[in-house]
Amino acid sequence: MYDDKRVRFRDVKPYAVPASLEDLRGPCSGLIELPHHVRWLDDRFGVDVGVLGRRVMAYQALLSEATVEEQQRFLNAELLIETWPQLRMDRRVRELWESRFPVLRERAA
Repeated sequence: MYDDKRVRFRDVKPYAVPASLEDLRGPCSGLIELPHHVRWLDDRFGVDVGVLGRRVMAYQALLSEATVEEQQRFLNAELLIETWPQLRMDRRVRELWESRFPVLRERAA
């Protein structure tokens, strides 16, 4: 039976969100190596952010699991805005990012 008062970890987890999109200076192309705590699978050869499907996977993980410093290092603001409509993540993560950066909400519409 579903309990309406149940608190889920995703509802209280402290997600990281940088102060500004301008702080996201990650690469526009090429390989990135995500820390193990961000993406638990071993991508020994890195993730090519120039390939949309791979970028979606990496960006979803970075938005949900990375520290602000890691987001600044690996996320690219222009690619994030471009990719935003394709990203599938927890509603709370999406709301946190869209409330801080209205351009993302506009892009998703």
